[in-house]
Amino acid sequence: MKKLDWYILKKILVTFFFCMILFTLIAIAIDSSEHTENFVKSGLGTRQILSQYYLGFIPYIWGLLFPLFVFIAVIYTTSRMAMRSEIIAILAGGTSYFRFLRPYFFGGLILSSILLIANRQFIPKGNEIRSNFHVKYFDRQDINSEGYKDTYYRRSDTNSYVGIKYYDSIMKSSGGFFLHRTKDNQVIYNLRADAMKWDTAKKNWLLTNAVERKIEPRGEVVNTYASYNIDLNLKPSDLRYDYYLKDKLTTVQLKEIISMEELRGTEGLNTLKVERYRRSATPVSVFLLTIIGAIIASRKTRGGSGLHIAIGLIIAAIFILADKFSSTFSVKGNFHPLLAAWVPNLFFTIIVWWLYRRAPK
Repeated sequence: MKKLDWYILKKILVTFFFCMILFTLIAIAIDSSEHTENFVKSGLGTRQILSQYYLGFIPYIWGLLFPLFVFIAVIYTTSRMAMRSEIIAILAGGTSYFRFLRPYFFGGLILSSILLIANRQFIPKGNEIRSNFHVKYFDRQDINSEGYKDTYYRRSDTNSYVGIKYYDSIMKSSGGFFLHRTKDNQVIYNLRADAMKWDTAKKNWLLTNAVERKIEPRGEVVNTYASYNIDLNLKPSDLRYDYYLKDKLTTVQLKEIISMEELRGTEGLNTLKVERYRRSATPVSVFLLTIIGAIIASRKTRGGSGLHIAIGLIIAAIFILADKFSSTFSVKGNFHPLLAAWVPNLFFTIIVWWLYRRAPK
């Protein structure tokens, strides 16, 4: 790293953090105006709202707009350098165009690494704070309508299947229960009960009026129990739909959940899988947008910084649309989650190469 590299890198980082602070304040102002009524109904003071909601809202906004912050910072910094003919002087002094892009490579790697670490650990923690506040104070009107669910039919392990009827997520109880255990494609064990409830003392499920059937070599054995405790590979939290689940799990927890649900045979896991792969793909997007912004804004034009920013926003909008389309095709269709997360990056890698080849050097 030479003096020139530090000069450009410092400008990028300072502009980036300024954009991040500015847009965060704007986002907080807009969000507080939209939720003023909910804040008043909650009865919480300003300090409590800041600690219980905005402490999680700020990381959420940073994770959502991080690529845009980087892109705007690079476009603005490079465009101002181009308008002051600094880039012309750098290239005229014998510096190659590829060498000129070196601080952008380093800046992109630094910012990408920050986002990668934050996506895996810190942003999910903030989302947990924000989502808990949403559930408690913003979504309270939906609790009664979402308390009762239809029948669940799930796989608890490799050879056990569980059916739960009319599960109440608030009372942690259901109106009916059955369990089948198979071996060599034949049912060898069956357990049914009129009701099931979570036993908080024993940390397992308490069945009422249970009937147990075992298929043994000597024949079928039937046992009845007025109450029966059973350990299932299911917890009350597993039976309650959590809209914010994918956002508030760390990457390690997200992988564990996906593995567990795949073992149970759960369908519709593409939403979780796309989120898992997106956390690694977005930092790469930051790096690509850094290079794209540098190449676009390094050319001196009559439109000035405004033209560069306009072009940059169009490219950012195209990137966001491509990301949303691929994610939707994966969640709603059969598009592979890994491809859904990485296709926009592959597409923009081609754009980076095309822009680099056409850039005036």
